[in-house]
Amino acid sequence: SFPTRRSSDLMTKRINSLSGEDTVFEMEKIYKTNDEIEVLAESFAALSGKTREYIKQITEITAEKERIGTELALATRIQADMLPNIYPAFPDRTEFDVYASMDPAKEVGGDFYDFFLIDDDHLCMVMADVSGKGVPAALFMMASKIILSNNAMTGKSPAQILTDTNAAICSNNREQMFVTVWLGILEISTGRLTAANAGHEYPVIMQAGGKFELLKDKHGFVIGGMEGIKYKEYEVQLKPGSKLFLYTDGVPEATNAENELFGTDRMLQALNDSSGAPPEEMLRNMRRAVDDFVKDAEQFDDLTMLGLEYKGDAQ
Repeated sequence: SFPTRRSSDLMTKRINSLSGEDTVFEMEKIYKTNDEIEVLAESFAALSGKTREYIKQITEITAEKERIGTELALATRIQADMLPNIYPAFPDRTEFDVYASMDPAKEVGGDFYDFFLIDDDHLCMVMADVSGKGVPAALFMMASKIILSNNAMTGKSPAQILTDTNAAICSNNREQMFVTVWLGILEISTGRLTAANAGHEYPVIMQAGGKFELLKDKHGFVIGGMEGIKYKEYEVQLKPGSKLFLYTDGVPEATNAENELFGTDRMLQALNDSSGAPPEEMLRNMRRAVDDFVKDAEQFDDLTMLGLEYKGDAQ
């Protein structure tokens, strides 16, 4: 009939005109023809409403993702700024050279390093790895870093620093997170390094004239894992030309596409291939060796390293 044909023509014209911001097809009186045109118009009106709601949701989700992305980028910068990142770190000190880097697997990570002078003759170095990833680990990392450095600056020994840090973290750790920590204090005038290890990776030491080797030190329990833990410390004598390499498990556990681990053997090989390199070059060489091994496989863990060269008063 003519009314039905006219309704069909109008509906076709309206549908063809939908574009850009004009995506609204509404049920109108002219489409109520009591036949398939009315059913079709109702279907188009319902689809139009669902489409508008879908576009609205996508727009809101996109805006939220952009907001989260912006906040994570800011968190990345804040975290990076929390760690020593200006080099040379101590341009007026010729007795040692130190360099460190952190590459988080996500926007923010749970690894951290730290180094600072407790006084003119004592350099404190920290390498740590918080359980978990992302923002929760990053928040726990910042709290742990502050507690460790505050304890160190009061002149405590490495063992006491870890013992007191563990007590502080265990007293308010409802999320049951933990952190592995290696902490050492270098007496700059003598080269005597006093250190304690709370469940962290073995440090690597190259004595003057020798080669890089794992120092299989005694491990204490992780920080935050159990109340009442007492930590023990040990001493290593560094001579001018000795070097120290600290790292988190992201280095030996870097994995390639065949699911092989980089491992400590390759790590030691990379260090010994350029044993004369200063700390900054040492870390760049290690990163290059890891990247060459991993190739295009995704980085699953934070990759954090610290290198020290002890020069003594030889300069």
